[in-house]
Formats: sequence, structure tokens, C-alpha cells
Amino acid sequence: MKRWKNRMVLLLTAVLLGTLTACGTKTPASSAASQTESVAPSSAPSDTASGKTLVVYFSATGHTKAVAETVASAAGAELFEIEPKEPYSAADLNYNDAKSRVSVEHADPERQNVALAVDSAPNWAEYDTVYIGYPIWWGVAAWPVRSFVAANDFSGKTVIPFCTSASSALGDSAAQLQDAASGGNWQAGKRFSSDAGAAEVTEWVQSLSH
Repeated sequence: MKRWKNRMVLLLTAVLLGTLTACGTKTPASSAASQTESVAPSSAPSDTASGKTLVVYFSATGHTKAVAETVASAAGAELFEIEPKEPYSAADLNYNDAKSRVSVEHADPERQNVALAVDSAPNWAEYDTVYIGYPIWWGVAAWPVRSFVAANDFSGKTVIPFCTSASSALGDSAAQLQDAASGGNWQAGKRFSSDAGAAEVTEWVQSLSH
């Protein structure tokens, strides 16, 4: 009998020790949840952009430049200015003078193939959307822009033209650029007055995303 009681005591002691050990190592459910949240990786940011956007422009007197800068700001785009290898002076741009550079170029289409300082934007292939801005000269896009368009491959790009003028309409200027271009999904263009305000330009850019 005494031996049996000793065995029972030993058995109960073992059971009690096992229970105490289990209680000491068990983690509360709330603590486990907290640990999981603290080490879980954060969600990867979603890439909502469809690609990079570039605003290419030529500006003779600064009006197109002002619009282009507003377009770039509203569209979150980068800027690239088309610059002739031989810049136009104020005298060159006097279309009322038959001997001025632009007048002579207008009279002789072969002279309208204006050499550019740089005929393509850096990292051109990275841009999915390209805005092209220019002043209207005699009802068409200023010829340095046509030189740029002809020198680049627009395949796979959405192209959005815009122009500035004192009174002339967009006319066929954008369609003529499209004809000179290699590829591209060309959209309807927009004409702005020479003194267009930033609010008008921004509203147009924002309307393109709706």
C-alpha cells in the first residue's frame, strides 16, 4: 500500500510540473497577433502610372514655352526644348520683312528643313506620352518642330499636339506633323492664344485624363 501511495505522489507531481511548464511557455493570442503585424511586409505600392510623359516644344518668342511649362506641371511631365542649331533672332522672326529668315524659309520649302542642335530627347524610348507644342507660322507648325518629328520614331507613343498663335487656328498643322512622323497614336490637338493663362492650360490637360 505504501509503495502504491508513493507511486501516486510521483505521478501527480509529474502531471503538476508538466502543467506549470506549458502555462509558462504559452503566448497569449493578442501578443501573437501583434508580433505578426509588426513583422509582416508592407503592401507594395501600386504603379498607377502608364509610363513617362514628355513635353517637347519649340518657342520662338516665349509664348509656347510658357504654355509648355504649364502643361508639364499639370501632367507631371518632363520638358525638352527643340532648339535650332542656328537660333532665330528677333530680326529673323520678322515675318513682315520679306528678307527676314522666316520669310525666306517660308518662300522656299527646302529651307524649312532646319538643322537642330539636338534632334532627339534623352531617353526617348522611355516615354509613352509625348505632348508637342509649337507656334503657328503661316498656318502650319513652326518648321523646327517638323524637323524634330521627322527625326524620331513615335511608334507606341500617344502624341498630343498643342499650339499657340495670336489668331490662327490649329488647322492642319497637327495632321501635317503626323504625316511627317514615323508612327504614333496622334490625338486631337489644342490651340491656345499667345496670352493663354495657366488655369486654361491646366484644365485642358486634366480633361485628357477623363
